[in-house]
Amino acid sequence: MTQHRMSSQSWRQVLLPAQATVREAIRNLNDSTLQIVLVVSETGVLLGTLTDGDIRRGLLRGLDLDSNVATMMQREPLVAPPQVERESVLQLMRANLIRQLPVVDEQRRVVGLHLFDEIMMPHRRTNLVVIMAGGRGRRLQPHTNSCPKPLLPVHGKPILEHIIERAKSEGFHHFVLAVNYLGQMIEDYFGDGSSHRVDIRYLREETPLGTAGAVGLLEPRPDEPILVLNGDVLTDIRFGELLDFHDRHGAAATMAVRLHEWQHPYGVVQTRGVDIVGFEEKPVIRTKVNAGIYVVSPRVLGQLPAGGPCDMPEFFDALQRSGERTIVYPTHESWVDIGRPDDYEFAMKQTE
Repeated sequence: MTQHRMSSQSWRQVLLPAQATVREAIRNLNDSTLQIVLVVSETGVLLGTLTDGDIRRGLLRGLDLDSNVATMMQREPLVAPPQVERESVLQLMRANLIRQLPVVDEQRRVVGLHLFDEIMMPHRRTNLVVIMAGGRGRRLQPHTNSCPKPLLPVHGKPILEHIIERAKSEGFHHFVLAVNYLGQMIEDYFGDGSSHRVDIRYLREETPLGTAGAVGLLEPRPDEPILVLNGDVLTDIRFGELLDFHDRHGAAATMAVRLHEWQHPYGVVQTRGVDIVGFEEKPVIRTKVNAGIYVVSPRVLGQLPAGGPCDMPEFFDALQRSGERTIVYPTHESWVDIGRPDDYEFAMKQTE
């Protein structure tokens, strides 16, 4: 079940059989407080929806409380399939002025319910967020001579603070910061996270362990998928939806990727032997690039080298060789990797 659908199975309490009366529907509306009733067949197929407004309109037409719900229900309500993401759900609800949106499968069986209030206020997530904040940032010298890259300010706040606040806004509260270079400055700034109303622990790397190596040091091992972020990436990617995507596909590990386009500066000649077979004028090359944001299932953490260096691409390769499923999460949201001075300048101009 995705973040923006009901986080529990509470939607089941608003299911009513087709033979129910309007009186029973009113009782259900009062008990559930969800402001909607889903009328279903014996096999769970959605037949219609009923709200307080529908009941009032039915009573004005002369129907009474002992009438069958079918006499008042909306027979063709707006519905959504399970895979629709948060922004599309919000757009649908706002465009149609509704606060509830049933979720149905291919057989039109009810499998969930989107609630506007829950979308706008995400539920608390217990997944661990590991942020790689130990790099030296050599390409950003002299900015990083006396300041670790994650503490470089962008619009008055350190890069790392932007990342933590972004994750917190989606319900994440448990963070582990992997630190090495000038790590004490990071610990002094964030402490245990209480000033930001989150929980922060630290993994102290004696030597740099790469983007995956530090994850192998986690103790105790988490029992839920973990979100792993590079500490120099500012993005609007919705971490919760990435996590839900990972769960939905049953993957061992998921990598967020961005489409990178590059236009060749010259016309390209296509040949077969010495014969010209075609021309392509300044073609656009499209590739998927690593966005530095990952989800890793706890069952594969044991495949990381204990205390040894390992980068995420290397870890993904190892998982593939062992027969595990690794997948990509395509992104289109804003994304800035602050690795070079011009990236930093761009972030200072673009990030709000």
